[in-house]
Amino acid sequence: MAVGVLCAVQGAAEAIIVQAVEQTGGRLSVTRRCADLTELLAAAEAGLGRLAVVSGDLDLLDREAIELLHRAGVRVIGIGDAARPWLGERLVALGADLVAAAPHDEASANEVVRDALVVLGTAPDGDSRDSSWPDEQTVRRPARGLVVAVWGPTGAPGRTTVAVNVAAELAAAGRRTLLVDADTYGGCVAQVVGMLDEAPGLAAAARAAGQGTLDLTTLARITPTIAPDLRVLSGISRADRWPELPSSSLDAVWTVARGLAEWTVIDCGFCLEQDEVLSYDTRAPRRNAATLSALEAADVVLAVGAGDPVGIQRLVRGLGELTDLGLGGTRMVLVNRVRASVAGPQPGEAVGQALARYAGVPDAHLVPDDGPALDTALLEARTLREAAPGSPVRRAIAGVAARLDALLVVASAVEPAVAVRA
Repeated sequence: MAVGVLCAVQGAAEAIIVQAVEQTGGRLSVTRRCADLTELLAAAEAGLGRLAVVSGDLDLLDREAIELLHRAGVRVIGIGDAARPWLGERLVALGADLVAAAPHDEASANEVVRDALVVLGTAPDGDSRDSSWPDEQTVRRPARGLVVAVWGPTGAPGRTTVAVNVAAELAAAGRRTLLVDADTYGGCVAQVVGMLDEAPGLAAAARAAGQGTLDLTTLARITPTIAPDLRVLSGISRADRWPELPSSSLDAVWTVARGLAEWTVIDCGFCLEQDEVLSYDTRAPRRNAATLSALEAADVVLAVGAGDPVGIQRLVRGLGELTDLGLGGTRMVLVNRVRASVAGPQPGEAVGQALARYAGVPDAHLVPDDGPALDTALLEARTLREAAPGSPVRRAIAGVAARLDALLVVASAVEPAVAVRA
């Protein structure tokens, strides 16, 4: 049975491609010639094809649209233009499965079709040509950066405090570090570190990623340096702006961030609800997309809980939710504000026993309560390392950062050779 092809190609190349598709001996067949992106997405969701051939300059084409095609089980071939090489680069950034130059005759159209068969895995025997754009060579890529998502259950256990100070400690150790505010409910990283809320931040990075224009230069431009080796990507200024952060765009942001920084520290929101299952519109934006995307991308999840009976209960349940969702494979647990007044005369021992018994966590990191040091840092919009370098809470968080930093050393030592675009 022929594989259905959805064609949304503009200009003279469309007729040439359609003719070449129909000459594949029944392997491919054009099932819909789409006039615009809306018609293409509708045809894909209706199951009319498994392959989409799309012009790179199709109006409104962005990363979200290509992700919707992928969700519908449709592979995407982007048609670039030799006269506009940036168009091919944009299609690659948007997530197209293959990028090919616009055909100008029958021979070049047949090349595109053969590449399409390779992408679909239905190429004739012996045809295993490289379908990359434009060429690839195997080289040893520098060790990519790692991502740590700082997450914790509801109740303000201190996620932002931990994220900011872990990032500061990693930067002080000489690691290029990017601190990201991805809390769409009450992000406050910018205020904590003394930045203006008007900074472009994560929303600007997501917009650039959605349009396929996010690269290292763009990300560096919107992430000001607040200390040596420490950059900050601020969050949204109001909670109602969460639709500006779709998961498809954020996935690309985390990928570029790995190239900009050795450590990307993401301050996440608390909610893990997979809210799209509550909506009849599966294309609707997800309220918790930023948190879920960060947790899925993270190499390490640093789970933060409060050191009181309610906080421990919430942390235990939250760790169970992470496990049920398949998130946080490599996990570190940090219990914040551990104090005798609410956990008994030996608070560290009590908290450790509770987590070992109810969550199977025998090695949680305990951070003591140190209100004066935290208040001073918050009042002066500085990190604990700057405001209270000798405080117990700063020393505890520095120990967590050192533990994380050891993971980067191991990852750098085992980084394999990979295929990268020339």
